Amino acid sequence: MIDRTTPPQAVLDAVAWNSDGLVPAIAQDVGSGAVLMLAWMNREALGLTLVEGRAVYWSRSRQRLWRKGEESGHVQLLRDIRLDCDGDTLLLIVEQVGGIACHTGRPNCFFQHPTDTGWQPDSPEPPSGRSS
Repeated sequence: MIDRTTPPQAVLDAVAWNSDGLVPAIAQDVGSGAVLMLAWMNREALGLTLVEGRAVYWSRSRQRLWRKGEESGHVQLLRDIRLDCDGDTLLLIVEQVGGIACHTGRPNCFFQHPTDTGWQPDSPEPPSGRSS
């Protein structure tokens, strides 16, 4: 088990960070197994995720750390975390507070499917609007 005060350097060093110092992190719901979203983590985000027990990502658009749910309250509580066989992708098993993972207000970010006319959402945007 990970010490919740300081993440072991060996854990952080084992990750194959890309040239930007990032690694993709897939969030999966602990109850349903549904893939909720994909985001990016840098070394600090991973360390904070392990220490805080909640998902902390690196926002490439904002160029800063982003605690999932910091504005919406839709926090991702960390239940487990795994590193893939190549060391270049993380899987976060999370409890999605509020049931909304996507900034569009949907349960997950993977709601579009291909059609003859392009990508179409499974359903219209939820009335609750955007979230983060």
